[in-house]
Amino acid sequence: MLILSLLCLSFQASAESVKPNILLIIGDDATYSDLSLYGGENVKTPRIDTLATEGMTFDQAYVSMAMCAPCRASIQTGLYPFRSGVAWNHAPAREGTKSSFHYLKDLGYRVGLTGKTHLRPASVYPYETVSGVEPDCVADTSYFEAAPIKEFMTRDREQPFALTVALTSPHAPWTVGDPSKFDQKAFKMPPHLADTEETREWFARYLAEIEVLDEQVGQTLDILAETGLADNTIVIFTSEQGAQFPGAKWTNWSAGVKTGFVVRWPGKVEAGVRTDALVQYCDVLPTLLDAVGGTFESDAFDGSSFLSVLNGESERHRDYAFFMHNNVPEGPPYPIRGVTDGDFHYLENLEPDRIYIEKHLMAKVEHNGYVPSMFWTAGTDERSYEALARFMSRPGEELYRNENDPHQLNNLAESVEYAEVKARMAKALGTWRTEQGDPGAALDRVESHKAAKKQRHFASPLLNQ
Repeated sequence: MLILSLLCLSFQASAESVKPNILLIIGDDATYSDLSLYGGENVKTPRIDTLATEGMTFDQAYVSMAMCAPCRASIQTGLYPFRSGVAWNHAPAREGTKSSFHYLKDLGYRVGLTGKTHLRPASVYPYETVSGVEPDCVADTSYFEAAPIKEFMTRDREQPFALTVALTSPHAPWTVGDPSKFDQKAFKMPPHLADTEETREWFARYLAEIEVLDEQVGQTLDILAETGLADNTIVIFTSEQGAQFPGAKWTNWSAGVKTGFVVRWPGKVEAGVRTDALVQYCDVLPTLLDAVGGTFESDAFDGSSFLSVLNGESERHRDYAFFMHNNVPEGPPYPIRGVTDGDFHYLENLEPDRIYIEKHLMAKVEHNGYVPSMFWTAGTDERSYEALARFMSRPGEELYRNENDPHQLNNLAESVEYAEVKARMAKALGTWRTEQGDPGAALDRVESHKAAKKQRHFASPLLNQ
């Protein structure tokens, strides 16, 4: 009996000493407000909703740049775009940058990624490639196979795993799912979009891919449940930046930079709760390291741990979330910087005399067949004209009150009533830019992007220290 008791105690101690597994599930270009979890009415996402009932939903979570490569780099490195080097789309991180794959591997984790990457170079992201998920975000299919994912999770139960499942839906060109199930005349178009027949047709295709996203999130969670490891796994789901519609992806408006974000950690995070704590992608890595007992230098990251929010000890995290946009190589220069405190959202368009052009959105008609209808109807339809005008021509400053204006259509920047708010937000943004060594408009130039791709990054006082 004594031997049996000692064996039980030994087994219990061993089980408690195993670090929690980490499962990060990332959507691809899903506007947060289109998810039913955040009030979306056009498409049901039951598996994401169920995950939210089992964990904590963040109502104020943000990426730092509404493009795939920069925001994925931020979640993996804990750095803002300029410090990681990924301040343009498709740019590599600076050699010598450490990512989650380094930190977690050093803590004894098996680190892997399945699906879309957008992470370069390999020295910064030394993960094991796991098959199972479609890696090409513009493929006509959305491949998903459970076996390789399950094999990675269960290969060695004595060693914890950290797996990123990078799904490719609902990234354009929206070719998977069944758009015919949506009544195109009945669903609600976001008010910042033109409401044409063609826009509704393409929006239905996008909604069909959100259904695929939800299904694949569910499939991933089912695999985890089958392994018997779910109770000792931190699960994070995030929807990434906004969709490839005017006013979302490639912008610093909320539809671009705000993200869906849910954390489930059985026994550690209270189930079914929501929080207004302000967090960003660069906070994720320090939070995970904090959660699993890792140590790091205080200046190793731009982000900071929000573990106290997850464990219910705090209702707040950061005072401000910050954003940037460099339009090269997506089109001609159009640099933007932004900040939010969760209530107000302030933007600086650094070259407002220029017009905004995003070549994939406005010229790749095979991916965005509705765009010509916006121009065609702009002469007779005020909503089409306003949508184009808002997207292509912007003032130097923008200020929005999120609670009253969630789609950010009423610019308060010239309002005397909000002058002090604007000054406070502008000061916070200016301080952040100085701390980052951000040279501003000069960063959004072809030569800067070319230098970044060759690892000769734009000079910065911070980075020259």
